[in-house]
Amino acid sequence: MLRRPKVSIIGAGNVGATAAHWIAAKELADVVLVDVAEGIPQGKALDLLQSGPVEDFDVKVIGTNDYGPTENSDVVVITAGLPRKPGMSRDDLLKTNANIVTQVTQQVCKYSPNAILIVVSNPLDAMAYVAKKVSGFPRNRVIGMAGVLDSARFCTFVAEAAGVSVEDVHGFVYGGHGDTMVPMTRFCSVAGVPLEKFLSQEKIAQIVERAKNGGIEIVNYLKTGSAYYAPSASAVQMVEAIIKDKKRILPCAVWLEGEYGISNLFVGVLAKLGANGMEKVIELDLNETEKAGLHKSADAVKSLVNVLEGSAS
Repeated sequence: MLRRPKVSIIGAGNVGATAAHWIAAKELADVVLVDVAEGIPQGKALDLLQSGPVEDFDVKVIGTNDYGPTENSDVVVITAGLPRKPGMSRDDLLKTNANIVTQVTQQVCKYSPNAILIVVSNPLDAMAYVAKKVSGFPRNRVIGMAGVLDSARFCTFVAEAAGVSVEDVHGFVYGGHGDTMVPMTRFCSVAGVPLEKFLSQEKIAQIVERAKNGGIEIVNYLKTGSAYYAPSASAVQMVEAIIKDKKRILPCAVWLEGEYGISNLFVGVLAKLGANGMEKVIELDLNETEKAGLHKSADAVKSLVNVLEGSAS
């Protein structure tokens, strides 16, 4: 008898709960929502479960404060951590969230030693590093969600500026999740047509800047929280690629081992996602400007990792 896939989501805040919503609505897997706050995961899970008869989805959704029910998860999405507040950089979150992600990863590994981890907690690239170090998992089983989100923001702004359907805009972002990200405009197209046929270089440059600040733009609007619809949808696109073995080529934060001249860091690049997790890094021929941008971004990630390693010693 076939077993339905199980996805556990650690952190029942806005990102985690909304990810659970997308997964259930798509009938991708049974969902376990975990949080330290008593009653919150249980209440949100029950509420979501009760929308099944209305929305015609039939999966199990449970909420819990302990990790027992996550046992034998196929994929675990880690969203736990403090969100950014106005005036707070991603780096401010570093040490607090590193402690949270360390504790979460230890519990996840105890109950699901064969799971694939998708890290969403910020600062993203550094938290993926923590999860890999603590878990000891091979690189194909620890992936950071950033590139899908940053690319979605970039494509949204392109579609808006060009006056075209967002479904026809294809583009991706490389580098770390933050101010040093590198939207790869040379590879961006609208229905296969190069971007410069639709927009001026000046307009493209403005969109690149807006994409780099896409997260903080929303934080500044919300005042008391950060984005969650697009981040959760982005994580679930990765979950779906893995659960359904889709072999999707998606921009993700992956552990590089010499690709693009970068080693022992999580940096956003294109990768193939399937049943084994991150199955292949796609290496592009970058020009000098793109290479310089990617390496600058990698250096920013490295500086965060150095802070973490310093605090650990």
